[in-house]
Parts: sequence; structure tokens; C-alpha cells
Amino acid sequence: MEETHNCRNDRKTISDIEEFGLSVIMIEATDYLPSFAYSIGLWQKYKHPEIICFGLSVQTLHALINDVADLVKDNQIIETGIPYHDFFNEAKAEFVKVDPRSIRDYFGYAIDFYDSVNFPAVQLVWTDRNDKFPWEIDFEQEFIYRQPLLDRNAEFKFRESTNLGVFTTRQWLEERKSILHVVHDEDGDWQFLTGDQQPEDIRLVALEQLILHDCTLNDIFNLDYGEEATRNEIGERWERSNRVPD
Repeated sequence: MEETHNCRNDRKTISDIEEFGLSVIMIEATDYLPSFAYSIGLWQKYKHPEIICFGLSVQTLHALINDVADLVKDNQIIETGIPYHDFFNEAKAEFVKVDPRSIRDYFGYAIDFYDSVNFPAVQLVWTDRNDKFPWEIDFEQEFIYRQPLLDRNAEFKFRESTNLGVFTTRQWLEERKSILHVVHDEDGDWQFLTGDQQPEDIRLVALEQLILHDCTLNDIFNLDYGEEATRNEIGERWERSNRVPD
């Protein structure tokens, strides 16, 4: 889910910010990745952090971002770590500060607009049907992957658990060769390959082992089902494409 649009040349974005104080960017869900929406312009117009929210219909997310913006325009400061009852009829919400290391992952249009990643943002987090937040005991598992928490986990950005079994190669495990090719299969399996492996070289390891050894693998945490990414060496930009079945 990479955003390539350049908002600095988007007249509608600029017009919306001038007229309404913000523009709202909406990203539809895929089979793997959740929907999300975020604001552009609150930092420019009001020196208030931009707002992001995940996992609901884009229409609902759009309305929520605008509801928060209305409070900002009314000179209210959105605080983190306290419950808000302004946005849902029978449930609360809370805001968390977005880790600066996660800005680049989700705010592509805003980065284009500001020509920088150096702007603050907060995330609106909603509760489940029992009014529990994702960090509370007994939060419904059905919703656990619908809103990644951007105030944490910047060192392990994948949606899956740290002990998920993924495929890699003997060359990585024994010789510590670099991972240069990553495949996210249609069935959800992950392959982290060195590129010189043979079928007999495939090994199973916990996902966390790979990330601890090479944190740049976090750059492709949002590789969708049926996509793959390649690079020539660690530190190079990943080239993404749709997977061609063997």
C-alpha cells in the first residue's frame, strides 16, 4: 500500500484546506490490510497534530476525522490517554501519539504536501463491542488486526505475531546472507529468501528472528497477499510487484 500521489500539485487538497481547514485522505481496505483515513492541514492551519484512524468503513472514518477536526477548530486540544465520548453513541474512543517512525508508513500524501516527515500525528482508537480497547484484556480477537497501534511496535511492524512461522533459507540461517526477496503468498504464508536457495534449503523460523537481525524488513510489512518485493542489497529501496505464480 504505497501512496505515490503528489499532494503539492493537488488543487482539491489545497482548496479543501483553505475552505475547510483540512483535507481527508481515505484508503480502502484490501483482503490483508485495513482501511484507514487521515487528515492533511491541521498542522498547517492550527498547529495541531494530524489525525488518523483505522479499520472502519471509509465513510465512517471520514466522518470521524471531520468530527475531531471540528473540536480542533473550536480551539480544543486533543489529549492522549483519556477517554472521549464525543464520537460514538454508546462507546468511547482514545487518542495515542503516532510514533514518528510510523509517519512514513501511512501519511504518504501528507508527506508530499508538507515535503517532510517532520509533523506530528495522533491516532483515534475505537473500542470493540464490549467497549474495550485493543490493549485491554479480552478485546475481541475479530478486530485485533483492524487497527494497528501506531504508538508502539515500530521495531516490529508486521500485523502477525512475533512467533509466526515463516519460510527462509539455510543460507540466511547458517551463513547470515541477506534477505533480498520477500513473497507474501495468496494463502498468507511469508517467504524471506536470499535468492540463491534451492528447494532443499528452505527452513522455518519465527518472524521475529528475521526482524531482529534485519530491521529493514519492516519496510515491507504491508506487502499484500499475492505481492513480492526484491532488492539488491540491504538499504536499497524495495521494488514491489504482483506475484507471478510458479
